[in-house]
Amino acid sequence: MPSIDTAGAVLRIDLEALADNYRIVQRQVAPATVAGVVKANGYGLGAEQVAATLMDAGCRHFFVALLGEAAALKPALREGISLFVLNGLQPGAESDCAAIGAIPVLNSLDQMARWAALARKLGRRLPAALQVDSGMARLGLPPEEVAVLIAERERLDGIELTLIMSHLACADDPDAAFNEVQRAHFETLAGHFPDVPRALDNSGGAFLKRGHFDMVRAGIALYGGAPQSGPNPMRPVVELEARITQLRNIPAGAGVGYGLTHRCDRATRIATIPVGYADGWPRHLGNAGSAFIEGIRVPIVGRVSMDSTTLDVTGVPDSCLYPGASVELIGPHQRIDHVAADAGTISYEILTQLGQRYHREVRAATVPHKRSITA
Repeated sequence: MPSIDTAGAVLRIDLEALADNYRIVQRQVAPATVAGVVKANGYGLGAEQVAATLMDAGCRHFFVALLGEAAALKPALREGISLFVLNGLQPGAESDCAAIGAIPVLNSLDQMARWAALARKLGRRLPAALQVDSGMARLGLPPEEVAVLIAERERLDGIELTLIMSHLACADDPDAAFNEVQRAHFETLAGHFPDVPRALDNSGGAFLKRGHFDMVRAGIALYGGAPQSGPNPMRPVVELEARITQLRNIPAGAGVGYGLTHRCDRATRIATIPVGYADGWPRHLGNAGSAFIEGIRVPIVGRVSMDSTTLDVTGVPDSCLYPGASVELIGPHQRIDHVAADAGTISYEILTQLGQRYHREVRAATVPHKRSITA
């Protein structure tokens, strides 16, 4: 990790806020259990430290996307903690999954057949989750494969189903009618497996005003992103602070950046900061996004470059402008959702693309009391 003196910016990660967000979701969905989604290296913040924080807060179930992520994280998890692989298993990966004790989410009859074959070879039952497609058309058994499974239950021989799940497509919009369409479809499909715990809701689903089955898989809400449109009830987890590299005064009519896509309509003071798209600062923020200096909004002018971004700081007092002066990119004046909106994307993408050239400062979470985390 770069030192604070050599990095172009500082990324601050508040693990106490992360733990609080877990507790917010848990209160929201009780009596359902909250599982932590820590794929993509804990949404870019470090899967091991995120998982450790959530375990201390009481989390007993985690989800990653890929078996490689599970293999990297599993040694850091405590005894009795379950780890699910959302994308299931590529052919040939079954033995590796069983060896580390991860639980595959079976998304097709093909994945199911390979997992059952390994169970027969090992002479023991193997745990798995079953995902059914309730309408998103991404992962999970489509209705025709569910029908085959219902008619041929022997396909599950050797498999211990620990969870049946699906995924909401529109949960970030609480008024979307498709939320209830999916819920009804999921209940019908899951009804064929009456004794298996159920999970449908993600972060957005956790804040829908209805029941939440047995487990909720919380992702972006844990990391401070808004789970739904409207006011964000979650605590911010990340801040990003850059420092001014250079200042210059340019005359009216001068252009800024590659392609000179910004033309100054007045004499302008420009500040350059050493953060660009190589650091995960989206190129689409060029001529669209902003930063803050001492609470004053300063627009991004010109294109975001690989290693730098230019700001119009004409309205900032001279006393706040000097090489090394602080520039807020993510913080009290604009959260990750605001940055994402300016870039025409979502907070997930902003978080997971935050680069490795930042100096990282971590605020540890307090553990108010010890509690059992075993199953």
